[in-house]
Amino acid sequence: MADKEAQFADSSSAEAQSQEMQMQFLDALDELEEGQLVEGTIIQISGDEVFVDIGYKAEGRIPMEEFETVPDVGGTVEVVLLRKDIRNGGVAVSKRKADEKRFWKDLKQAFEERVPVPGKVVRSIKGGFEVRLQGNVRGFNPISKIDIRRVDDPEEYVGVEDNFFVERIYSDNRVNIVLSRRAWLEQETEKNRNHFFETVTIGDEVEGVVKSFTSFGAFIDLGGFDGLLHINDMSWGHVTRPKDYVKKGDSIRLKVIKMDPEERKINLSLRHMTPDPWETFEDRYWVDQVVSGTVTKLTDFGAFIELEEGIEGLVHISEMSWVQRVNHPKEILQPGQEVETKILDYDIQSGRVSLGLKQVLANPWDDIDARYPVGMRISSVVKKITATGAFLELEPGIDAFLHVDDLSWTKRYKNPGAAVQEGQEIEVVVILSDPENQNIRVGLKQLEDDPWNQLRDAFPPRSIIDGEITNITEFGIFVRVQGGVEGLINKMNVADPRQLSYEEAAENYKVGDTVRCVVTEINPSRQRLSLSIRELHRQEQRQELEKYIHDDDENATVTLGDMLKEKKDN
Repeated sequence: MADKEAQFADSSSAEAQSQEMQMQFLDALDELEEGQLVEGTIIQISGDEVFVDIGYKAEGRIPMEEFETVPDVGGTVEVVLLRKDIRNGGVAVSKRKADEKRFWKDLKQAFEERVPVPGKVVRSIKGGFEVRLQGNVRGFNPISKIDIRRVDDPEEYVGVEDNFFVERIYSDNRVNIVLSRRAWLEQETEKNRNHFFETVTIGDEVEGVVKSFTSFGAFIDLGGFDGLLHINDMSWGHVTRPKDYVKKGDSIRLKVIKMDPEERKINLSLRHMTPDPWETFEDRYWVDQVVSGTVTKLTDFGAFIELEEGIEGLVHISEMSWVQRVNHPKEILQPGQEVETKILDYDIQSGRVSLGLKQVLANPWDDIDARYPVGMRISSVVKKITATGAFLELEPGIDAFLHVDDLSWTKRYKNPGAAVQEGQEIEVVVILSDPENQNIRVGLKQLEDDPWNQLRDAFPPRSIIDGEITNITEFGIFVRVQGGVEGLINKMNVADPRQLSYEEAAENYKVGDTVRCVVTEINPSRQRLSLSIRELHRQEQRQELEKYIHDDDENATVTLGDMLKEKKDN
């Protein structure tokens, strides 16, 4: 009897404990509300289920599929209480619902407090992009708000994972999440830019990515904001194409050379990453040194030659040829051509080098008098005819001048083209060879002896000479005599004006007649020949007088008056 009483007492005690525990459980459950977000501890994983203790002596079961990865026992997880299950002594919970609830709570907070949310661009759609947020919720990012730069290819953004600002959650009482990645990038850019100006100083080295090109240089991305790499700061040398020195997408180190916090501008330099070659110029170059270089640019006044990167010199157009008259450097040089030049002068402060192209070659004028001595006969082609003469090309760049006065001893040409023609090959004689003044004179008439000298030797003054009348003018008669020399019988020397006027005397002559006259003056240096018919008559009279004077005695008494009277009667 006593045993039964003891058993009954134990049974009553266990039932009382069970009821007490049940009451505690019910009290705990009373504190929970369905739909409430609570935190639980993972206490067991069994098959496809995860058991969670939510802290109220009640366990919940969560399907494994609600987890992205297998969780760890002892870890915590947020769940939503779906319902209270008193009969089974447990509760129904959902992690997925908790994730959604937490997401919307965080999304609203992010919208209100302007806090970015993570997301991934999953596809390009009309007008923008579909972005997947946490909990597999989808939002829309307009194409104009996907980047701070222009969008050329929308597909290149698919797969991008980044932060986004929430611009809108609801529209027309419907969920309509609108995002802006651009707003996030702008905020980060401004933050990075401020940090840059606060921490970087001029002379510091920075790293950036070549973003884009312009005609004056390249823009470098320094972390969402740009710095300018000007074309003049790409190299110490001459730069014509920025793409020859940096390539889009390349990561490069540069030196900061200028900063303007107010204008938010940054200037960068690639060339300052290496020493200035002008600082050591005199260690490598000196005056009269022959150097090799590359033609980089041609101008109207000369050509620029790059000796090395950063060292460029100028060959003035006047220093290009000893003999050729260069109108433009392109007649001799072309960009990219390798040439040898001589350093004529330099100015380190101004960064200038004067070069000579002709100085590396022998000056053909130095020995011109030895190669073309006076008296040398040469054959050459008439290159050009001018008003005063003609130029003959002796060799490339060396021309000789044939003056119009040296075409003929006897003919006076007003136009040299009447004697020689361009392209005609003629024989001439060198009459002047002057290296100092770079002058060569040749003559055509000098191929023959000077007929004036011959005439002077054969017919000294008072000699009688025959000639042909070539022209009759109001001031005298022109006569061509031996050697083709032309002389003038002045009107006063045609006849005695006391006996016969010039006009009356001239009527007795015509062009083509042969006349005999006396040489009164001959000057080869001035090519002047003066003749006289009147003087011839005087000489004839004197000869006749002398004849009478030396005749026999009876004739000796005859007077000059008698002789003249006799001659007149005859």
